[in-house]
Amino acid sequence: MGLATHGYMTFAPEARVAAWAQAAHRVGTDVAMDPAMRAQWLRHGGTWFVGVDALPNGRDGSIDAVPLSGPWEGVIDVPQHWHRAQLSVIYPGYPRQDSESDAAFRYRTGRCAAHVDGLLLEDGRRYPREPHAFILGIALNDSAACPLMVWPGSHLAMRAALAGVIGARDPRTIDVTEAYVAARKAVFSASTPVALPLRAGASVLLDRHLLHGIAPWQAGDTAPPEGRMMAYFRPICPDPADWLRG
Repeated sequence: MGLATHGYMTFAPEARVAAWAQAAHRVGTDVAMDPAMRAQWLRHGGTWFVGVDALPNGRDGSIDAVPLSGPWEGVIDVPQHWHRAQLSVIYPGYPRQDSESDAAFRYRTGRCAAHVDGLLLEDGRRYPREPHAFILGIALNDSAACPLMVWPGSHLAMRAALAGVIGARDPRTIDVTEAYVAARKAVFSASTPVALPLRAGASVLLDRHLLHGIAPWQAGDTAPPEGRMMAYFRPICPDPADWLRG
């Protein structure tokens, strides 16, 4: 699967990624059980630990002295400095409705809350406040529950729609709400989502404009006692103008 054509690539588990995943799993399990972190990051009736920037990896990506290295290095420009990764942990029953509106909850269960990362919601409007370069996910344990869902090729339609409304302006300053919603609706009509369950030490690379989400917990799904754990890196483009380039 080519990143340019399909918008995503998956990589089978390999030793160097598995070593990092094992270290991140050890550290991440403690992080996700910390009462203060749980109070900050548990959502959807306690079924998702969102964990933005919660994994205490170093700026070189290493964690617990294990370096970050993997097959994605031949595909993307690796940043000089890595941010702290998101630690995403899914628990049985995801999602339960809490403070979400009925419409938002229906979208989460029916469309896996499909979204393009970095388009922040402010007073009901969407702005590309965080122009990511790419999304890199690494599975920290084995579970096929609540897999990452992607809409193949959607990055092309979403990028074209966003470029049409943003033009040459700084994307971070532009309200893209109508263009985003319309393009997303068109993708749902034209594209069939694909599930990407990952084993520990496997990784996935997503184009920054790819529509993606998390599948709800299904009857028969299983996960380890600590939940299904993933780490996600989303480095910011050094130049926001690069965000709309293919």
